[in-house]
Amino acid sequence: MTDFRLKVFRSVARNLSFTKASQELYISQPAVSRHVQELEAAYRVQLFERSGGRIGLTDAGRILLEHCDRIIDEYDRLSYDMSLLNHSHEGELSVGASTTVAQYVLPPLMARFLDKFPRVALSLRSGNSREVEEALLARRIHVGLVEGLAHHPSLRYTHFLRDELVAVVGAANPLGARDELSCDELRTVPLVLRENGSGTLEVIARALSEHNLRLSELNVRLHLGSTESIKLYLENSDCMGIVSVRAVRRELYDGRLRAVDISGLKMSRDFHIAEPQGAGEGLGRCSRVFCCGITGRYSG
Repeated sequence: MTDFRLKVFRSVARNLSFTKASQELYISQPAVSRHVQELEAAYRVQLFERSGGRIGLTDAGRILLEHCDRIIDEYDRLSYDMSLLNHSHEGELSVGASTTVAQYVLPPLMARFLDKFPRVALSLRSGNSREVEEALLARRIHVGLVEGLAHHPSLRYTHFLRDELVAVVGAANPLGARDELSCDELRTVPLVLRENGSGTLEVIARALSEHNLRLSELNVRLHLGSTESIKLYLENSDCMGIVSVRAVRRELYDGRLRAVDISGLKMSRDFHIAEPQGAGEGLGRCSRVFCCGITGRYSG
């Protein structure tokens, strides 16, 4: 029921690209341009300024974007409230999740959610925690599920799950026969870790600091952007990785990877639901239904 032109404008404004907006909305680029031109004609303003092949928002564009966010959010709430009259839930829900949550926690929850609420158009974007928070602040997603310790001051966080990190090596790695390594021995072990900005790396750095160790003191051979990449790398190298235990349960059971205890090094983290601070009622109604399902299942 929302004026689709507003959604098109918001997508262009967020991406600062007509091409990316067309890809995001699955419409042609000429259609994107036409919708923006219709808005400009209706309000008799210029919404974007073009310079050197790039676009930016004009003052009028920035004002319209502020109103767009509120208008579209209110339409989503209206759609949800009206659906309650028919004892159903419907609407759009875009979830952003850090990589570990997106790959190893959310899929079964999403399947159960859609079984119960099939009329909700649910989508999932994944990235590291920092990228999810940025998408939430830019209103590209409705709710964020993140890991790590450093929280953005403009967001509010609600705990929903505790996770443990574990050191693992490939089955052929001699370290796999060791019951335990000391923190001093860890300095010399070749490591492959997640990229900067990931919640996993943040937790590792915190755990090391409790033993007066820094990441820069370790023998980090490589940073990779996904846990799946790390697992495959470990199966073909002499390196050690540190990843969520949820990500390696199958490999540990199959014997493709082996866990190695690091004496005294406790690496745990909390996963959180993130939403903007001062957002009135907080999460949109459809988002709250989804998040209640998560916190109900993972209550501690």
